[in-house]
Amino acid sequence: MSTDRYQSPLSDRYASREMQFIFSPDFKFRTWRRLWIALAETEQELGLPITDAQIAELRSHAEDINYEVARERERIVRHDVMSHVYAYGQQCPEAKGIIHLGATSCYVGDNTDVITMREGLKLLRVKILNVMDSLARFADTYKELPTLGFTHFQPAQPVSVGKRACLWLQDFLMDLEDLDEAVRNLKLLGSKGTTGTQASFLELFHGDYDKVDRLDPMIAEKMGFDYCMAVSGQTYSRKQDQRVMNVLAGIAVTASKMATDIRLLQHLKEVEEPFEKGQIGSSAMAYKRNPMRSERICSLARYVISDSLNPALTASSQWMERTLDDSANKRIAVAEAFLAVDGILDLCINVTNGLVVYPKVIRKHLMAELPFMASENIMMDEVEAGGDRQELHEEIRRLSMEAGKRVKEEGEDNDLLERIAASDKFHQDIDELKKNLDPCKYIGASAHQVDRFLEQQIRPLLQANAQDLGMEAEINV
Repeated sequence: MSTDRYQSPLSDRYASREMQFIFSPDFKFRTWRRLWIALAETEQELGLPITDAQIAELRSHAEDINYEVARERERIVRHDVMSHVYAYGQQCPEAKGIIHLGATSCYVGDNTDVITMREGLKLLRVKILNVMDSLARFADTYKELPTLGFTHFQPAQPVSVGKRACLWLQDFLMDLEDLDEAVRNLKLLGSKGTTGTQASFLELFHGDYDKVDRLDPMIAEKMGFDYCMAVSGQTYSRKQDQRVMNVLAGIAVTASKMATDIRLLQHLKEVEEPFEKGQIGSSAMAYKRNPMRSERICSLARYVISDSLNPALTASSQWMERTLDDSANKRIAVAEAFLAVDGILDLCINVTNGLVVYPKVIRKHLMAELPFMASENIMMDEVEAGGDRQELHEEIRRLSMEAGKRVKEEGEDNDLLERIAASDKFHQDIDELKKNLDPCKYIGASAHQVDRFLEQQIRPLLQANAQDLGMEAEINV
């Protein structure tokens, strides 16, 4: 590791080796060579004078990139694609004359970008499924455990711990649906020529439109795609990058929302992310257990969400059939978004696999607020026994204000039930009133909703992708 120059934290600290390989020079330039082979094969099949020996020579050097030759050539010609055409030709002297025949730089550049994004999305898909699997098991385990609900981070009607986890799970399901849709819609550029007219191929095939029409579908099939773009300029529409980036930003949004909830719950000491035996929470405060993994999720997510503007701005500023102000931007923006989301999902797998729940703390917080929430049931019982609803409502409102003042200003426990029992407007003793404090009475259909959601939407999906489950994520720092 070099210590005298900048190293991206996305490589050193956050992204997996698998995602780093997908965006590596090896993957990129081997894909270039696969594309050149596919082009040569297709041109031969369509009748151009390309020999089996030339194609065999190209195949024999598909993997062993002679980087130093390409780098030295690029110093002279200042063109990366032509440098690699030259380097490949040095290894394949019989075939060098037909490498890149009729193509432009975007044939290898753009098609490789699409292939790279597809491979990146496939890896992210597996990781989303593993997060969903962890959350599904967590939701099922805690579907009946009552906990305070919060609106505006103020105590609200109880939910269950598992029901809340389903909110996170459903968002990841939406991301998975968006990701699958993006993969289905990814299209190669194909081989369109300098301005997208395929003029060079029409010349090569002596004006045979049928052969020109067959060129792109044949290349797409060889590269594992169903389609190429029907029309293009020199490049594929940069809206395709924007579509993919919107998926990545959506994953970041979901992960950040979940991680934020976990950070708040860890503050309440109700739910915690994993904390390793030797982990240090603070350099000064030895007792601290900071939610650093969830904080890192939020931090990386913030980067991805802001980065998602880059492809939108790039797509909106392309001139006519091509301009080169996309190149440097998309090399950074797209690659780093994938690396960051990869790191985010590794953290999500790690956190959701090790969430710690503290039922006694959850119950303590719930019971401190439950008398306020039980007051509606208490009032209705009294109305059923002949009381006046308006009078009872006013009495509960007054007693609740007094009890709330005691809690907030005096730091004492909530004594609303004792106040109701002492009121001449009510006719229930304290033991009868306490019967209304069973938390399970107040979580509505939470457990049922969890069961239905898991059974109808999540388990069938996980079972269909069982071969991808069981992943463990390594957290470097």
